Formats: sequence, C-alpha cells, structure tokens
Amino acid sequence: MKGVTIVDHPLVQHKLTVLRDKTTSTRTFRDATREISMLIGYEVTRDLPLELVEIETPVAAARSAVLAGKKLVFAPILRSGMGMLDGMLELAPSARVAHIGLYRDPQTLGAVEYYYKTPADVAERLVIVLDPMLATGHTAVAAIDRLKEQGAANIRFACLLASRAGVDNLRGAHSDVAVWTAAVDDELNDHGYIVPGLGDAGDRLYGTR
Repeated sequence: MKGVTIVDHPLVQHKLTVLRDKTTSTRTFRDATREISMLIGYEVTRDLPLELVEIETPVAAARSAVLAGKKLVFAPILRSGMGMLDGMLELAPSARVAHIGLYRDPQTLGAVEYYYKTPADVAERLVIVLDPMLATGHTAVAAIDRLKEQGAANIRFACLLASRAGVDNLRGAHSDVAVWTAAVDDELNDHGYIVPGLGDAGDRLYGTR
C-alpha cells in the first residue's frame, strides 16, 4: 500500500499478538502498547536530519552526529493515543507534546472535537500523530485537518493497527501523510471496529470495560 510502512520486525509482530489476545490483562496490554510503540517509533523517525558537531571523546577530538533542527512533536489523539506516548518519549524525551481530543460519534462514526492544544510553532516542526487504531480513519483525518489549519506541513501518522478502509480514507484525504503500523486488517464491522483487530484500545488500556 502506497505511503504505508508495515513494521514487520518479529518483536513487533509478537507484541501485536499479545495485544490482540482478549485474555491479555490491562497491565500487560499497557506494557505491550508502550513497547510496540517504541519499536514503531524507531521506524517513524528513521530519517530524522542530522548534523555534525565537534566533541571530545576520552581518547581524541571527533566530529559526531546529533539531531538537527527543532524538536519534533508527538500528537496523541485522546484518550487512547496517550497509551503510545510513553514509548515514543523513551526514544525522544525532549520532544514536544500536543494533545488532540476527539471522540467517535457512535451513531455517525464521525469525529467530534473536545480539546486541542499544540506548541505555538507547530508549523515549524515534524508532527507525529499517535492513535493505536486507524479504523474508519475519520478521527485521524479530523486531527490532521486541525494540524494543517494551524500550518503544520510535515506530518506522519503512527498506529498499532490499521484497517484497509482507514488507510484508504486517511491517504485519500491527506496523500502527503505517510502511515506506520504493525499490521493492516482487511475488514471493519458495523460498529466501525477493525476485524479481527484487538477491540477498543482505550477500554483495554484503561480498564473501562
């Protein structure tokens, strides 16, 4: 699928199976979400720009690479996107964090916004939107719409699991936004859940069902 990177590392695929299993406990689900998010994060940030700086090692002077430019922004979609944030911050602890509060209307399956807060200069930074599930794609599209309204132009989307319809909807609305995920499932059910999927990620992260 154009614009989609499936992170097929064995550890990612193993942890995805842990997430899919309905007998997985809330604590284990949280831990696996953090771990798989960090592994996916390595791939999402693989091409971050570098610059050379002068340093002194214990042996000699050297020119060595460090990250260049402004710190990136992680933008979790509340509430379930917060489950991916800790793993991403383990990779980039100085990253800025935006918060995008959206929920899916149970009748229309459309996205409803209730909170939005980003760094003032988000337009000058790489933004990585985080949401465990890319199901219908409506919430992801709405989040990216808002970021673009604020001027953000360098946006990526990271999730644990996507549906083919969700990918098509996101890429159809925002062809410039690439997607990183552990897998793409083929189907959605009548309630907009990915099949076979892993259920409601928010409920499983926070033990609310």
